Amino acid sequence: MRVVQLVPELDEGGVERGVVEFGREMARRGIESIVISSGGRLVPRLASEGTMHVAMDVASKNPLTAPWRTARLRRILSELRPDILHARSRVPAWLAFLANRPLRIPFVTTVHGFNSVNAYSRVMTFGDRVICVSTAIRDHIRRHYRTPEEKIVVIPRGIDLDLFDPEKADRAFMADFSRRHGLEGRFVVTNAGRVTQLKDLETFLRAIGRLRTDLPEVLGMVVGGVRKDKEGYFESLKRLTASLGLEDHVRFVGSQSGMAEIYSLSRVVVSSSRKPESFGASYDDRQGYGNPCPDRRRRAGGQEKAL
Repeated sequence: MRVVQLVPELDEGGVERGVVEFGREMARRGIESIVISSGGRLVPRLASEGTMHVAMDVASKNPLTAPWRTARLRRILSELRPDILHARSRVPAWLAFLANRPLRIPFVTTVHGFNSVNAYSRVMTFGDRVICVSTAIRDHIRRHYRTPEEKIVVIPRGIDLDLFDPEKADRAFMADFSRRHGLEGRFVVTNAGRVTQLKDLETFLRAIGRLRTDLPEVLGMVVGGVRKDKEGYFESLKRLTASLGLEDHVRFVGSQSGMAEIYSLSRVVVSSSRKPESFGASYDDRQGYGNPCPDRRRRAGGQEKAL
């Protein structure tokens, strides 16, 4: 069997992490796993764990290039001839849905979050099967799109309890990380996730400012990468930090491996998102992510391919 997953990019985020995890598990089970995306820092990991990557722009929302990209995707799919086509985000889902019309490959979508309710988002319910990552997401699409119950499958996210066992944390990593970021003697409050407006990091920073009065040793730590289109937002957060006088009480540490260790160094972990999220997942470089599958073997033989 050959399965193609489509995702906008492979840099950072719960959707991307799910793609990598699923690819690894399929490769472990002898299923040929292929991912089509615009690329990103997770591609080498994907390849090392047995999944082939096909580089194509399935991220751009430019409608003027959509017909050309749809035709290109149709050619790619005609060459790959997958048994299942699995779209995990709205732009790739639209491109796949349109490209697949004459091909009629069994089509699966996964709804990862509470997307805005409109015609653009409806494509995530077009799959022959629609995976929802929680019962709340299932209820969301049932309520707004009247998606037939028989099409829906709920598959919750999970974590590898062995990987995130505090007793197995890398103490050397923890000591080095703590030293580099000045965590010794501090009450560390961590917000883990991409730097984006959805995470409402302004509220997090203001909360750290209020805590500082009664808890002078408090230190707010933001763990997450900054995409190019979010650099302006990141600069605004740094300006807010300075205006609140929090330079000694906030650390922006970027994307990190060893999330189990970073959680162990934290006294409190905060999610300050503006709206409900389905499930979060944190990157750990030793295995990849919080992983529902306990089997930690890796497979070689992944390939990078540009069509």
